Amino acid sequence: MAPPAPPLSRIFAELDPSPVPEGRVVPPALPEREVHVSGSAELSARPDRARVSLRLGSRKEAAAAARSSVSRRLQYIAHTARLHGVPEENMTVTEDFSRVENTYQMEAEVCIIFSDFGKMQIVCNLLIEKLGTSVTISPPHFYHTPEAIDTLRRQVCVTAVGNTRRKAQEVCRLFGQALGKPLLIKEEETKEWGSHTDSHLSHSADSQTLQERIQNATAYASCRVFAVFEIKAKENRRHKLL
Repeated sequence: MAPPAPPLSRIFAELDPSPVPEGRVVPPALPEREVHVSGSAELSARPDRARVSLRLGSRKEAAAAARSSVSRRLQYIAHTARLHGVPEENMTVTEDFSRVENTYQMEAEVCIIFSDFGKMQIVCNLLIEKLGTSVTISPPHFYHTPEAIDTLRRQVCVTAVGNTRRKAQEVCRLFGQALGKPLLIKEEETKEWGSHTDSHLSHSADSQTLQERIQNATAYASCRVFAVFEIKAKENRRHKLL
């Protein structure tokens, strides 16, 4: 026996495009109203860290005397740095003990990283005043942390986008239009230059001033973006009042 035929489906409604009368031309769809613009920005960032190296030593006939002489000065250096807000993890001490002829020689190097350059100068001046020629302080080496470079990259990109949007607004205003929402924002080119990382730090001449060293370690970045914005026609003022 053959299976029963499936019930007939019924169509409740069907929407067909209205037929176009012969001879009538259908106007083409209006193209999207857009404004295409490009913009750029260039920013700089001064170094946010400085590394200072201090060297000191002592040569005595007795080993304990050589160690004690250096140890007292190391304690004073660490105490002075802590008083001016330098955390313990930003201080590194390297010691070397050796025997030279009939004497014992103790040498030490202290590396201090500063984030406040004003306090760095105060600490260095105090150490020179109190320890004199018994300590040698190298000129500061300025550099950027990775976080500072990331901040510079974000800021220059955001600034370039802002400049591009303002340019698009001025173009629309010139033709009596209003700027709409962004349809596309594309970062086309970025450039970075300058001494902005610790590994690429250049050893400046001792004759340079502190401000010259900071300027030489300044990082620069530029960014160019391309953007597409929607154009909104301004509403008729009379229509708004109604």
